[in-house]
Amino acid sequence: MIEHVTTTSLPLQRYTVTAIVLHWLVAVLIIATFALGLTMVDIPGLTPTKLKYFSWHKWMGVTVLALACLRLLWRKTQGAPAYPDSMQPWQQRAAHALHILLYVLIFAVPISGYFYSLAAGVPVTYLGIFPLPVLIAPNPDLKPVLKLVHYTLNMIMLASVCVHVLAALKHHFIDRDGVLKRMLP
Repeated sequence: MIEHVTTTSLPLQRYTVTAIVLHWLVAVLIIATFALGLTMVDIPGLTPTKLKYFSWHKWMGVTVLALACLRLLWRKTQGAPAYPDSMQPWQQRAAHALHILLYVLIFAVPISGYFYSLAAGVPVTYLGIFPLPVLIAPNPDLKPVLKLVHYTLNMIMLASVCVHVLAALKHHFIDRDGVLKRMLP
Protein backbone atom coordinates (compact mmCIF):
# COMPACT_ATOMS: atom_id res chain seq x y z
CA MET A 1 0.00 0.00 0.00
CA ILE A 2 1.20 3.55 -0.69
CA GLU A 3 1.74 5.33 2.60
CA HIS A 4 2.10 8.91 3.74
CA VAL A 5 3.00 10.06 7.21
CA THR A 6 1.79 13.09 9.10
CA THR A 7 4.43 15.53 10.26
CA THR A 8 4.86 16.77 13.78
CA SER A 9 6.32 20.25 13.28
CA LEU A 10 8.97 19.08 10.84
CA PRO A 11 10.16 21.30 7.99
CA LEU A 12 8.46 20.73 4.63
CA GLN A 13 9.66 17.48 3.13
CA ARG A 14 10.01 17.09 -0.63
CA TYR A 15 9.85 14.17 -3.00
CA THR A 16 13.18 12.88 -4.31
CA VAL A 17 14.47 14.17 -7.65
CA THR A 18 13.79 10.73 -9.17
CA ALA A 19 10.19 10.76 -7.94
CA ILE A 20 9.68 14.30 -9.29
CA VAL A 21 11.12 13.42 -12.71
CA LEU A 22 9.03 10.24 -12.95
CA HIS A 23 5.87 12.10 -11.83
CA TRP A 24 6.17 14.85 -14.43
CA LEU A 25 7.34 12.53 -17.20
CA VAL A 26 4.38 10.21 -16.63
CA ALA A 27 2.02 13.20 -16.35
CA VAL A 28 3.18 14.71 -19.67
CA LEU A 29 3.02 11.32 -21.39
CA ILE A 30 -0.49 10.64 -20.07
CA ILE A 31 -1.72 14.02 -21.30
CA ALA A 32 -0.07 13.54 -24.70
CA THR A 33 -1.38 9.97 -25.03
CA PHE A 34 -4.88 11.08 -24.08
CA ALA A 35 -4.81 13.99 -26.57
CA LEU A 36 -3.45 11.74 -29.32
CA GLY A 37 -6.14 9.15 -28.54
CA LEU A 38 -8.88 11.75 -28.93
CA THR A 39 -7.32 13.05 -32.15
CA MET A 40 -6.83 9.65 -33.79
CA VAL A 41 -10.36 8.39 -33.19
CA ASP A 42 -11.76 11.54 -34.81
CA ILE A 43 -9.91 10.89 -38.08
CA PRO A 44 -12.43 9.37 -40.50
CA GLY A 45 -11.57 6.17 -42.35
CA LEU A 46 -8.31 4.29 -42.23
CA THR A 47 -5.57 6.67 -43.34
CA PRO A 48 -1.77 6.46 -43.05
CA THR A 49 -1.92 9.32 -40.53
CA LYS A 50 -4.50 7.54 -38.41
CA LEU A 51 -2.42 4.32 -38.43
CA LYS A 52 0.69 6.29 -37.48
CA TYR A 53 -1.18 7.96 -34.59
CA PHE A 54 -2.48 4.58 -33.39
CA SER A 55 1.10 3.26 -33.33
CA TRP A 56 2.36 6.33 -31.45
CA HIS A 57 -0.56 6.07 -29.01
CA LYS A 58 0.31 2.45 -28.27
CA TRP A 59 4.03 3.19 -27.90
CA MET A 60 3.28 6.01 -25.49
CA GLY A 61 0.93 3.75 -23.51
CA VAL A 62 3.62 1.06 -23.21
CA THR A 63 6.11 3.74 -22.12
CA VAL A 64 3.67 5.01 -19.47
CA LEU A 65 3.25 1.45 -18.20
CA ALA A 66 7.01 0.88 -18.01
CA LEU A 67 7.58 4.21 -16.24
CA ALA A 68 4.68 3.45 -13.88
CA CYS A 69 6.45 0.24 -12.86
CA LEU A 70 9.63 2.20 -12.14
CA ARG A 71 7.67 4.87 -10.33
CA LEU A 72 5.83 2.40 -8.12
CA LEU A 73 9.08 0.59 -7.28
CA TRP A 74 10.70 3.91 -6.39
CA ARG A 75 7.72 4.93 -4.29
CA LYS A 76 7.68 1.62 -2.42
CA THR A 77 11.40 1.85 -1.62
CA GLN A 78 11.67 5.59 -0.94
CA GLY A 79 8.23 6.40 0.48
CA ALA A 80 6.55 9.78 0.23
CA PRO A 81 7.15 12.95 2.19
CA ALA A 82 4.92 13.66 5.15
CA TYR A 83 1.86 15.83 4.79
CA PRO A 84 2.05 19.21 6.52
CA ASP A 85 0.62 19.52 10.04
CA SER A 86 -2.04 21.89 8.75
CA MET A 87 -3.60 19.26 6.48
CA GLN A 88 -6.78 17.86 8.01
CA PRO A 89 -6.93 14.07 8.55
CA TRP A 90 -9.87 13.74 6.13
CA GLN A 91 -7.82 15.57 3.47
CA GLN A 92 -4.91 13.22 4.08
CA ARG A 93 -7.19 10.19 3.66
CA ALA A 94 -8.72 11.70 0.51
CA ALA A 95 -5.28 12.45 -0.94
CA HIS A 96 -4.11 8.94 -0.11
CA ALA A 97 -7.20 7.39 -1.75
CA LEU A 98 -6.79 9.57 -4.85
CA HIS A 99 -3.12 8.62 -5.15
CA ILE A 100 -4.03 4.93 -4.98
CA LEU A 101 -6.73 5.45 -7.63
CA LEU A 102 -4.27 7.28 -9.89
CA TYR A 103 -1.70 4.50 -9.55
CA VAL A 104 -4.34 1.87 -10.36
CA LEU A 105 -5.43 3.86 -13.42
CA ILE A 106 -1.85 4.48 -14.60
CA PHE A 107 -1.58 0.69 -14.87
CA ALA A 108 -5.16 -0.18 -15.87
CA VAL A 109 -5.53 2.27 -18.77
CA PRO A 110 -2.57 1.02 -20.85
CA ILE A 111 -3.26 -2.62 -19.96
CA SER A 112 -6.89 -2.26 -21.07
CA GLY A 113 -5.71 -0.62 -24.30
CA TYR A 114 -3.26 -3.45 -24.88
CA PHE A 115 -5.96 -6.10 -24.44
CA TYR A 116 -8.37 -4.10 -26.60
CA SER A 117 -5.76 -4.02 -29.35
CA LEU A 118 -5.19 -7.77 -29.06
CA ALA A 119 -8.94 -8.49 -29.10
CA ALA A 120 -9.14 -6.39 -32.26
CA GLY A 121 -6.50 -8.65 -33.81
CA VAL A 122 -3.80 -5.98 -33.84
CA PRO A 123 -0.66 -7.06 -31.99
CA VAL A 124 1.40 -4.35 -30.30
CA THR A 125 4.99 -3.88 -31.47
CA TYR A 126 6.75 -1.34 -29.27
CA LEU A 127 8.47 1.34 -31.36
CA GLY A 128 7.84 -0.87 -34.39
CA ILE A 129 10.71 -3.14 -33.21
CA PHE A 130 9.78 -5.12 -30.09
CA PRO A 131 6.68 -7.30 -30.37
CA LEU A 132 4.77 -7.62 -27.10
CA PRO A 133 3.42 -11.05 -26.25
CA VAL A 134 0.03 -11.92 -27.66
CA LEU A 135 -1.83 -12.96 -24.52
CA ILE A 136 -5.29 -13.33 -26.06
CA ALA A 137 -6.48 -14.30 -29.51
CA PRO A 138 -8.51 -11.89 -31.62
CA ASN A 139 -12.03 -11.88 -30.24
CA PRO A 140 -14.79 -9.89 -31.95
CA ASP A 141 -17.11 -10.41 -28.96
CA LEU A 142 -14.56 -9.12 -26.43
CA LYS A 143 -13.36 -6.21 -28.60
CA PRO A 144 -16.33 -3.83 -27.91
CA VAL A 145 -16.25 -4.69 -24.21
CA LEU A 146 -12.54 -3.88 -23.95
CA LYS A 147 -13.00 -0.73 -26.03
CA LEU A 148 -15.65 0.44 -23.54
CA VAL A 149 -13.43 -0.51 -20.58
CA HIS A 150 -10.49 1.41 -22.06
CA TYR A 151 -12.66 4.46 -22.76
CA THR A 152 -14.30 4.38 -19.32
CA LEU A 153 -10.97 4.04 -17.51
CA ASN A 154 -9.66 6.99 -19.53
CA MET A 155 -12.61 9.13 -18.49
CA ILE A 156 -12.12 8.15 -14.84
CA MET A 157 -8.42 9.01 -15.24
CA LEU A 158 -9.32 12.40 -16.73
CA ALA A 159 -11.66 13.19 -13.83
CA SER A 160 -9.12 11.95 -11.25
CA VAL A 161 -6.29 13.99 -12.77
CA CYS A 162 -8.52 17.09 -12.75
CA VAL A 163 -9.32 16.54 -9.05
CA HIS A 164 -5.61 15.96 -8.34
CA VAL A 165 -4.60 19.19 -10.12
CA LEU A 166 -7.38 21.23 -8.50
CA ALA A 167 -6.43 19.91 -5.05
CA ALA A 168 -2.77 20.78 -5.66
CA LEU A 169 -3.73 24.29 -6.78
CA LYS A 170 -6.02 24.70 -3.75
CA HIS A 171 -3.17 23.72 -1.44
CA HIS A 172 -0.83 26.12 -3.22
CA PHE A 173 -3.00 29.21 -3.62
CA ILE A 174 -5.56 28.93 -0.81
CA ASP A 175 -3.98 26.82 1.95
CA ARG A 176 -0.41 27.91 1.13
CA ASP A 177 0.83 24.80 2.91
CA GLY A 178 3.61 23.75 0.54
CA VAL A 179 1.96 20.53 -0.66
CA LEU A 180 2.47 21.44 -4.34
CA LYS A 181 6.06 22.58 -3.76
CA ARG A 182 6.93 19.05 -2.64
CA MET A 183 6.52 17.86 -6.26
CA LEU A 184 7.83 20.88 -8.17
CA PRO A 185 11.26 20.64 -9.79
